[in-house]
Amino acid sequence: MASYVSRLLGPSLRVFAKFEKNSGVLLRGSACLLSHQPPQGEPPIPEWKQPQNESMELKRARLVYQSRKRGMLENGIILSTFAGRYLEGFDEEQLDQYDNLINKPDNDWDLFYWVVQHKPTPEEYDHGVMDLLKTFAKNPDMESRIRQPDLAETEQRHM
Repeated sequence: MASYVSRLLGPSLRVFAKFEKNSGVLLRGSACLLSHQPPQGEPPIPEWKQPQNESMELKRARLVYQSRKRGMLENGIILSTFAGRYLEGFDEEQLDQYDNLINKPDNDWDLFYWVVQHKPTPEEYDHGVMDLLKTFAKNPDMESRIRQPDLAETEQRHM
C-alpha cells in the first residue's frame, strides 16, 4: 500500500520539494495573486484614464454600456439596473464619481464586496454615489432583479 501511495504522490512530492528549496519563488508567485499584479514576465495591467472632453450624453451612454458589460454577472445586474435608474439624473460630478468607481478598480470582485458591504470601501470610492449604490444593492423595495434591464427600457426613460 505504501509503495502505491508513494508512486502515486511521488511526482507531486518532488515538485513540492523543489518549491520548498526555492521558497522565495513560491512566495513571490503568491504575492502576485494577493496584490492583483501580474506575475513577472506578464504585461502590467494598464492604468485606467478617464476620457477627456466627452459630452455628458456620450459619457452616460458609455457608462450604461460599461455597467452592462462587466466581468461577472452579479456586477452586471447590479450596475446595469442602477445605471438604468440613476444615470440620467446624475450631474457631471456624480457621473465622474460613478465612472471612477466602475473603471478604476482592477478587480470586479473588490467592487462587488464594497457594494454589498462585505469589505470596507476605500476612502477614494467612499462618496455619495457609492452610498446610493450600496442602498440600491440592499434592494429595500424587494424588486425582482434577475436580469439586466432591456436597453429599450433605458432608452425610453431617457427620452
